Amino acid sequence: MGTKNITDEGFETDVLKNEKPVLVDFWAEWCGPCKQIGPILEEISNEMSNEIVIAKHNIDENPNQPTKYGVRGIPTMLLFKGGELKATKVGATTKSNIISFIKENI
Repeated sequence: MGTKNITDEGFETDVLKNEKPVLVDFWAEWCGPCKQIGPILEEISNEMSNEIVIAKHNIDENPNQPTKYGVRGIPTMLLFKGGELKATKVGATTKSNIISFIKENI
């Protein structure tokens, strides 16, 4: 299945109204650490597709949501469940840390 690219316009439908929890990765092309965790998130998306949706939100192309949620540094991962922000993780980290973060919050 893989990660889903989302926009400011689609945020409500794709994230807030999703029946599954959604992990949103706020990233940009110029961000080295963002590119490091991209493949990791792709793997997690495939492995945990029954439990969670992994979405990528390009902050340069879609600046409204990052501003709304106070995203100051990237990569920042926000976990939404039932339309609410449940948890935040800032910075690149390992696959096992991201999986633990997800499991603790869904």
